[in-house]
Amino acid sequence: MNRLNKRIISHFFKWVPLLCAKDYCIAANSNYYVTGPRHILQHLRFASTESALNLRNGGGSPRELAKRLRSTIEEAQAALLDYFHMTRSLQFLDAENMSKNTPDFLVKLLQKVNVDDGNVERLVARYLRYHPVNEFEPFFESIGLKPSEFSSLLPQNLMFLNDDELLMENYYVLCQYGIPRGRIGKIYKEAREVFGYNYGVLMSKLQPYENFGLKQSCIAKVVASSPRLLVGSGVDPDFAEFLKKLKDVGIEYDWLEKHISMKDSYDWKCMLEAIPSLHKLGLSDKQLRRIFTSHPDILLESSGRITFLLFGSLLKFGATSNIFRKVLLEFPKIRLVKFTRNFLHCYKFLVEINMDAQDIGKIVCSHVTVLGTCELKKVKSLTNLLNCGRSRLRQLINDDPFVLKKWVLGLKLVPLPLEKIAVDVRKVKTEFLVSLGFVENSKEIKKALKMLRGRGTELRERFDCLVEIGLRREDVIKMVKSNPHVLNQSTDVLRSKADALVKELGLSASDWGDYPKILLYTTARVKLRLLMYAWLKRKRFVRAGLTLCTLLSTSDEIFVKVYVNPHRGGKVYWNGLKKRVGSDD
Repeated sequence: MNRLNKRIISHFFKWVPLLCAKDYCIAANSNYYVTGPRHILQHLRFASTESALNLRNGGGSPRELAKRLRSTIEEAQAALLDYFHMTRSLQFLDAENMSKNTPDFLVKLLQKVNVDDGNVERLVARYLRYHPVNEFEPFFESIGLKPSEFSSLLPQNLMFLNDDELLMENYYVLCQYGIPRGRIGKIYKEAREVFGYNYGVLMSKLQPYENFGLKQSCIAKVVASSPRLLVGSGVDPDFAEFLKKLKDVGIEYDWLEKHISMKDSYDWKCMLEAIPSLHKLGLSDKQLRRIFTSHPDILLESSGRITFLLFGSLLKFGATSNIFRKVLLEFPKIRLVKFTRNFLHCYKFLVEINMDAQDIGKIVCSHVTVLGTCELKKVKSLTNLLNCGRSRLRQLINDDPFVLKKWVLGLKLVPLPLEKIAVDVRKVKTEFLVSLGFVENSKEIKKALKMLRGRGTELRERFDCLVEIGLRREDVIKMVKSNPHVLNQSTDVLRSKADALVKELGLSASDWGDYPKILLYTTARVKLRLLMYAWLKRKRFVRAGLTLCTLLSTSDEIFVKVYVNPHRGGKVYWNGLKKRVGSDD
């Protein structure tokens, strides 16, 4: 099951970047340059230049600094607009787009101008007068390409846009057709040959789609999302067949225009295969129309691959076509991506609480919608908040899978009431402690109950074991009251430690009864410290009579510094002891 979980989740998250990626570019008619230079502010690399230091350290409040920075950028943009439009004779909308939506280019330009010398617009204009720029850089950035994407696309022997007539001709055809300037970069990146078409060729590529019955606004969105449709002759066959399938189930082309996104890319062949696959589940055309109308992302999200992923995951648990139909027909008002992510996280949750594979399969197949709509808390957080173990979680989920809805993020949880068996265990432990002299409901007994691990009968056995190895009952009671967790060790561990103290180190029960904490240390630590102390006593290097507490409670660093290092041969003997005792220290 763990391997299955990893495969499913890794397969799913492979698609997440496709679903979550956002294009940072802004259309020429946006309010970017009105609302403030936020994007440019994030890109500025002024810290390495003197002008940046002057701008940042010029005094004033953060608001004044932001105002100065905004003013600097607006003046530089104005100079660029004037240069591109008036000096280079580019159309106004192109010049505006290239001056307003090119943050990286603007940063590079401002780094070459000393903005502290006065009027920024005048300084930038003067710089541009004597240092003409490669116009393809701001052009490519303004149409949505990043510098890392277009650096290899820059013409080797051209600097000015008007020198590449076919590029600009096809660019204007796309703009006039309704494709935003900020989206044309995707077309250039994925179908570069489009910008080499001769006059009139590009319009001849678009015309067949209009003849197919699509509106110009719809074609613009389709082409911007799938640039390869402009390559080849006529209407792309997969796209044409996909449109036919939509018509067959009763969906008009307006649906496509409404729900398709220019930011995404679409595999029309994949979506073409999705519709017959859904038909094979037993869904009628009428049912498919209702499903696609209510939840278009079932078909459009990652070209239907997320739907295939969800169904593939369900198939691994033995889901039938009836279950698939029910999921689609009763699909909740939630994005398919989020539904699938929640479903996989819930599956991972069930694996982490060690639920049996058959039980997971039953819950998955019978409560798909519950799993897909629950954004669960993590297992560790849930066990802490509910004050229970994983076995209790398994029991609750098996009894009522809808309990998962109570454990979603954002909901406040109340600790679960103790189970009857837990109440009985606590009662027996309390009776045991009361028999040792603890006062019921006192702070001491509550503290001891939190520290003790095991059932009351087990604690009694460990207590009796300490008495059997030679300690007086009164001393053991005193030991438990001061260090309750001494009883968290099994009887075998207690006996082995007692044997080491008595037989190997020569300590009687009365010797270590006054320091019961000795039983909490590892046998290796106790033997190492006491054998070293015995050797130092034989060398008459330390005084006799040091208490066990003094020898054992200090850290290794302090013990070595105080007792081992001062003796000339101490370090050698200490290292030999460590090897003999088998200590990990």
